[in-house]
Amino acid sequence: MDFDNPPADPVAEVNKWLMEAQRPDRANPNAMTLATVDPDGRPSARIVLLKHLDDEGAVFYTNRTSRKARALEANPRASLVLYWDPERRQVLIEGRVSTVDDAQCDAYFANRPREAQIGAWASEQSQPVESRAVLDARVLEVAARYAGLEIPRPSFWGGYRVSLDRIEFWQGRDARLHDRVAYTRNDQGGWSAQRLYP
Repeated sequence: MDFDNPPADPVAEVNKWLMEAQRPDRANPNAMTLATVDPDGRPSARIVLLKHLDDEGAVFYTNRTSRKARALEANPRASLVLYWDPERRQVLIEGRVSTVDDAQCDAYFANRPREAQIGAWASEQSQPVESRAVLDARVLEVAARYAGLEIPRPSFWGGYRVSLDRIEFWQGRDARLHDRVAYTRNDQGGWSAQRLYP
């Protein structure tokens, strides 16, 4: 990437970096940190998987009763960070958060591995659980309930989209003299890019 003359379309560049990060020894090149703020103003961060990125935003899926979901309901803004260490690259995305429509959630859920579908039903994500045995029993109960049947998407499980209000690219360099460029949406709906000091 030419940081002095950055490309006009940052979304295409993020997708290019994602493709370049795919390696046989890397399980999840789409792993990203999701940072939220809860109703009491406490920040929290965790790793989620980026499932789709286009001009509308970055999409991930989760239980909508989870801690992260409650934080997003209270403060519907988030920050995402994708980081690839061997390439010395990271992408920061900041934006408003909205829910993904039911049809898209249904289509994505239908393509998940069956074990992950069962897990979505069995887990009361972020809630206390007495023991692993309790979780394992719930998994067996859900598996028995849907034996031989398609597993529908739970109403409490779905996607979130983080809008692309700001995208920053960071390329690590020697002596901590990194390359950085930040894109922000302009009034015409396009992008304005500005190079930043390390």
